[in-house]
Amino acid sequence: MKLSKLLERIENYEIYGKEVTITNITDNSQKVKKGSLFIAIKGLTVDGHKYIKQAIKKRARAIIGEMEFNKEWGENITYVKVSDSRKALGIAASAFYGYPSEKLKVIGVTGTDGKTTTTTMLHHILEKQGYKVGSISTVSAKIGREIYETGLHTTTPGPLALNFLLKEMVKKNYEIAILEVTSHGLDQKRVEGIKFYGAILTNITKEHLDYHKNFKNYVNTKLKLFKRKELKLVVLNKDDRNFNLVKSQIKQDVKLYTYSLKDSKSDFFAKLLSTKDLIIEFEIKHLGKKYKAKSPIFGEYNIANVLASTAVAHHLKVNKKTLKKATETFRLPKGRAEEIKNDKGFRIFIDFAHTPSSLKKLLISAKKLLKKDSRLICIFGCAGERDTTKRIYMPKIATKYAQVSIFTAEDPRREKVSDILSVMENAVLKSNVKKINLKNLGKKNNKQKGNVFLTIEDRGKAIFYAINRIAKKGDVIFVLGKGHERSMNYNGIEYYWSDKEAVLEALRKKIFKLSHVQKI
Repeated sequence: MKLSKLLERIENYEIYGKEVTITNITDNSQKVKKGSLFIAIKGLTVDGHKYIKQAIKKRARAIIGEMEFNKEWGENITYVKVSDSRKALGIAASAFYGYPSEKLKVIGVTGTDGKTTTTTMLHHILEKQGYKVGSISTVSAKIGREIYETGLHTTTPGPLALNFLLKEMVKKNYEIAILEVTSHGLDQKRVEGIKFYGAILTNITKEHLDYHKNFKNYVNTKLKLFKRKELKLVVLNKDDRNFNLVKSQIKQDVKLYTYSLKDSKSDFFAKLLSTKDLIIEFEIKHLGKKYKAKSPIFGEYNIANVLASTAVAHHLKVNKKTLKKATETFRLPKGRAEEIKNDKGFRIFIDFAHTPSSLKKLLISAKKLLKKDSRLICIFGCAGERDTTKRIYMPKIATKYAQVSIFTAEDPRREKVSDILSVMENAVLKSNVKKINLKNLGKKNNKQKGNVFLTIEDRGKAIFYAINRIAKKGDVIFVLGKGHERSMNYNGIEYYWSDKEAVLEALRKKIFKLSHVQKI
């Protein structure tokens, strides 16, 4: 493809050199090859401009960057100076793959919690209606029977991977793409160059403040999706405290639907009717009409995700019969209230809940699974080099609702696990919650009075002891914070990790350890 074609929609650039043909695009100097366009990005820890000379040596044909042209690079390279390399990458990637988002109805799903469930549910509903639909979420990208991995910790893929996936959908004559959009993805312009037809907001609660610095910045980043001029459809959660702010940013000609579990005047309103184990029955009200629905989902909070999906489905003319059947046959995505069956007499679930808001909602719902004299046991940690306020709030929430809380490692990165756990402990030590230790985990602790907590640094051991030393018949165990994820970060290195495999190993009376597997 001619370089000029990739630059058509990039504003205010300066070009040094001749027209060239580009065979591929990359922002990773390690992947540069003959004919490449290398786009130098200023990252959080690495500045791609330092690798321009390396890219030239590897026979890149053109470079896009923010620095001034350097004559030392020679006459055989074409350089394009831009004001924003990240934005240029998104636009160039979209052009390279033939602007695939313009040939699809792309629906973005953003929010602090519930993005993956909403994305997966909407995909399921539209597929049942007969739409050719693909989706890209935290768990994976799904295009027909093809499943593509979307990374270890990244929710929204980079512009190149994202446009490649959208192009694959176009090649298969797909009509709709549902895209999970994170605040990082918006701030880092990973969705630049993507044309959105619609946008859903689940909620906005405190999260990623280590990155965004404060809640206002975080909210403003989310707002970027709803300010897009091309939007035709917006679905907002009326129960979210930022509802009015987000609504004020939406253009007058956009079709707006609201949903709520509290306000019956919303476009889509739901009332819980009953909860029986993992089956929830509820009533949906829309345009003055009511109908009953049920779904094998865990937690009343997930009804809100049903409503968000229902609103989009309604707009896209999904009939009520199909919608009802799709709701009944839906299964939560991998790592979301995923039950690990066993013959021990107690129940074990893994879930991705890793924010104060999601933890509280989950534990309140989890208590409904308890029988007389049974206990709720939760295992979780707080990530290193991330929002430190969670280390105060989450332990307090856990010890309030769970009879036994186990604080453990969760992606400590370059922080000491012991330091993180010490802060978590101190957050609850002044309360009436008793701390216990591994030495007194005998049967007598099964008849505890009041809620207790303990600290086990090794996540594999924490899961092992919960299953083999603490739990008794009737108890319910929730392993939280990692869900579907396939790695754990220690000292900046991603090691293979799976909560599900750790649980299965514990059931075999073995401890799942990081040292037993290879670095990714």
